[in-house]
Amino acid sequence: MNTQVDTVQTLTLLRELLTNYLWVWQDKIQAVFEALPTYTGHPNRSVADLTEQQIDGLSRDALFMARLKEAIDLQRSYLDSAPARRRIAYFSAEFGIHETLPIYSGGLGVLAGDHVKSASDLELPLVAVGLMYRQGYFNQQLNADGWQVERYTDLNMDHTCLSMQLDKQGEPLVVKVPIEDRLVSVRIWVAHVGRTPLYLLDTNVPENNEIDRWITGHLYGGDQDTRIKQEIVLGIGGVRLLTALGLPIETFHMNEGHAAFLTLELLAQKFQSGLNYELAKSAITNSCVFTTHTPVPAGHDAFSHELLLRCLDRFRQDALGISQFELLVLGGRGRFSMTELALNLSRSTNAVAKKHGEVSQRMFTYRKITYVTNGIHHLTWASPEMTQLLDESLSEWRTNPDVFKDADRLDDAALSAAHDQAKKRLVSFINGHNHGVDFEEPILTIGFARRFATYKRGDLIVRALDRLPNEASQRIQLVFAGKSHPRDDGGKQYIQKISNLMAERRTRLVFLENYDMSIARLLISGVDIWMNTPRRPLEASGTSGMKASLNGIPNLSVLDGWWCEGYNGKNGWAVGEDYDGTTDEDEYDAESIARLLSEQILDEFYTNRAAWMRRMKASVATTAFFNTHRMVNQYASEIYRLVPVEAKA
Repeated sequence: MNTQVDTVQTLTLLRELLTNYLWVWQDKIQAVFEALPTYTGHPNRSVADLTEQQIDGLSRDALFMARLKEAIDLQRSYLDSAPARRRIAYFSAEFGIHETLPIYSGGLGVLAGDHVKSASDLELPLVAVGLMYRQGYFNQQLNADGWQVERYTDLNMDHTCLSMQLDKQGEPLVVKVPIEDRLVSVRIWVAHVGRTPLYLLDTNVPENNEIDRWITGHLYGGDQDTRIKQEIVLGIGGVRLLTALGLPIETFHMNEGHAAFLTLELLAQKFQSGLNYELAKSAITNSCVFTTHTPVPAGHDAFSHELLLRCLDRFRQDALGISQFELLVLGGRGRFSMTELALNLSRSTNAVAKKHGEVSQRMFTYRKITYVTNGIHHLTWASPEMTQLLDESLSEWRTNPDVFKDADRLDDAALSAAHDQAKKRLVSFINGHNHGVDFEEPILTIGFARRFATYKRGDLIVRALDRLPNEASQRIQLVFAGKSHPRDDGGKQYIQKISNLMAERRTRLVFLENYDMSIARLLISGVDIWMNTPRRPLEASGTSGMKASLNGIPNLSVLDGWWCEGYNGKNGWAVGEDYDGTTDEDEYDAESIARLLSEQILDEFYTNRAAWMRRMKASVATTAFFNTHRMVNQYASEIYRLVPVEAKA
C-alpha cells in the first residue's frame, strides 16, 4: 500500500513541476527531469513515457526523491510571491520560452520570452499575450540541392506545459473577435512562465469555419490575408481577453507593430464609456507604449486599404463609429502601416539599441524615439558548466547580474575547463549527425547562427577565408545554423550556397538543420568565436552575441546593433571598424575579417592562451549590462512608469 501511495505521489509531484515553465531556467528543477530514465530533452514527454515500473523505481530512490522535494519546494516558494494585481500587458506575435513550445521564429520571439522571464524574476505585475500556432514555426529540411524545405506538423498539446483558460463556470473561456462580417471564436491557452502568465489565443475551435480555424495555424506561414487576421486576433482578441479576465491593465506594451490593432479595441471601449473621438484617442494613447525592432521602412507590416476595410469595416461601423477616412489615417499615408498605427496611438516609442534609436529617429522624424537596449535572460542561456562556475565564483549572479562586471575573478583554468566541456558537447553533436565532416575540439571554431536574411551576409566569413593561405584556413572550422523566412528566396539562396560548400571546401564547414533554442544553447557555449556580419545599419540589436558573451565567447562582429555599445576592444573584434561607406561594403568587411584572423585571432588563440582567457573573461563581463533584468527594469522605470525592482530567487 505504501509503495502505491509513494508512486502516486511521485507522479503527482512531477506533474506539478510541469504546470509551470520555471524549469526552463531553474537548474535544480531541470535536474529532476534529466534524472528520469525516459529523458530526451522534453520533460513533458519524458514524464508521460514513464512506466509504472520506472515510477516505482524512482519512488524508492532516496536521492531522486530528495531532489524532487527540493525542486517542488523551490517552485512553490518562487510562486508564492507572484504579484496580486497585474497592471502591464505585453503583446507579441511570438514568444521563445523553450524549444518544446515552438511558437517563435528567431530573435524577436526569444527576446519576448526573455522579457517575460525577467519580468517574472523581478516580480513585475505583467501579463503576456500572444498566439497559439497549431503547427508552430516550420521544421527545416535541406533537400539534395541544399534548398530549404518547410515541414509542418501539429503540436501535441499534451506535450506542452499549457492549460486551457476556463471561465467562471469552469468551461473553456471563449472570446469573440470581429473579422469581416462575422465573429470568430477564440479559445485561450495559458503558459505559466514563472510568476508571469502568458495567454495564447487559438482560433482552432470547432464552431469556426475551416478557414478561420487556420488563422492561428502557422507562425509567419500565410499570405497577407492570414497575416492581418492573425494581427486582429492578437490585438483585438487580446484586449477582449484581458477585459473578460477583469484585469486592470494600465499599460499596453506592443512588442513590434503586429499587436497594434489592440489600440482600436481600446478606442471602441472608450467610445462605449461615453468619450468622444479626441478624448478617447488621448486616453488610450496615454496607456499604450510601442517597441520597434525594424530599422528599414520595408520591414514594417502594411496592408492595402481594400484588405483592411474588408476585414475591419464592419467593426469600424459597429464599435468605433468613425469614418473610413478617420480609420485609414491612423495607419499613415498609402498602405495601412501597423507601425504608424502604433506610433499614432502610443505615449512612448522606443528602439532596441542606441544606434537603432538614431536610425529610427531619422525614419520617424515626427515622433520622439527613445531606446532601451536589448538584453538576455542570463539564467536561461548560461551553459550547465558556466552555471556551476558562476555559482562558485560570482555567487550573486542569479539575482544580481551586475556582478558580471567582476568576471576577472573567474579562475582561468576553471573557465577554460567549462568551455572545453561545452565545446566537446557541440563537436560530439556535429559529428554525430553525419554531416560528412569531422570537427576537432582543438581547432578554432567560429559560429554563425541566426535567421538567414540577405542583409545578414551569412557567406561573408567564407569569402574572407578565401583570402587566407591554405595553412591558415585549415586551422579554422565553421558552423552555421538558421532558418530563412518561407517566402525569402534570397535568404534560402544563402543557405543553399553554404550547404553546397560543405562538400567542396578545404575548410571544415557544417550547416546544422532545423535551428532552434536547443541548438542555440549548444552553439553559444561551444564555439570559440561568435560572428555577426549584418549590413550597416540594418541590425536593430541582435542578442545571440550577448548569449555567447555570457558563456565567455568573444564576438567578431560588424559595429551595428548592440555591438556598437558592447564592443570595448577587450571582449572581441570589430569588423570593418573604419568603414566610411565610400567603398564596397562586402569587399571591405571580408578583407577586414581576413586581416583580423591572420594578424590577431589565430595567433592569440593558438599561442597566447593568457591573452585569450583575458578576452573570454572580458566577454563574460559584458553581461553586466546586456541582460534582461537590467532591460526590464529600464522598461519598468522609463516606459511603464513603475519603480525599479530587484530580482528574487
